[in-house]
Amino acid sequence: RVKNNLQTVAALLRLQARRSSAAEARAALDEAVRRVGSIAVVHEMLSHAAEEVVEFDEVADRVAMMAGEVSAAEVGVVPKISGSFGQLPASVATPLAMVLTELLQNALQHGFADSRFARDSYHSLLEVVVSREPERLMVTVADRGVGLPEGFDLDLATSLGLQIVRTLVVGELGGKLRITPRPGG
Repeated sequence: RVKNNLQTVAALLRLQARRSSAAEARAALDEAVRRVGSIAVVHEMLSHAAEEVVEFDEVADRVAMMAGEVSAAEVGVVPKISGSFGQLPASVATPLAMVLTELLQNALQHGFADSRFARDSYHSLLEVVVSREPERLMVTVADRGVGLPEGFDLDLATSLGLQIVRTLVVGELGGKLRITPRPGG
């Protein structure tokens, strides 16, 4: 039932986005569709599970596929996942799906905005690297795009996507968030 409600919300937002004339309004609605979609993926997996546990590798694959599909025409970069998330409780899976959605979308939207980086096989890397210990999950989203803007400071970032990521990682998941430039992305 929750999954169907989320799919209905996403469909309504998609319809509204198609009817919106202002590019900014359309982009905001498209972002909302992606966010609702990532939550719907988790709830779909939960509807098939006997317990409140999700095989998160399937969720991550679907989130990466959705991000790649949204940007495929403009960017031509498909996110790749290395490592395994394994099974995660729903209380972790839902915010983590949102975090992945936001970070992948951010990398695709900003890191590959310059088409030179998207079409060049060396630069067209966007990967999620996962390492898991018994009580810790480390997730790295890395790209070889244009890199962070000069003077970027996560604490001063005002974008809604990064605010959502920070809130979910620190507040919901009790984790640490670090965004750092590296040579080539």
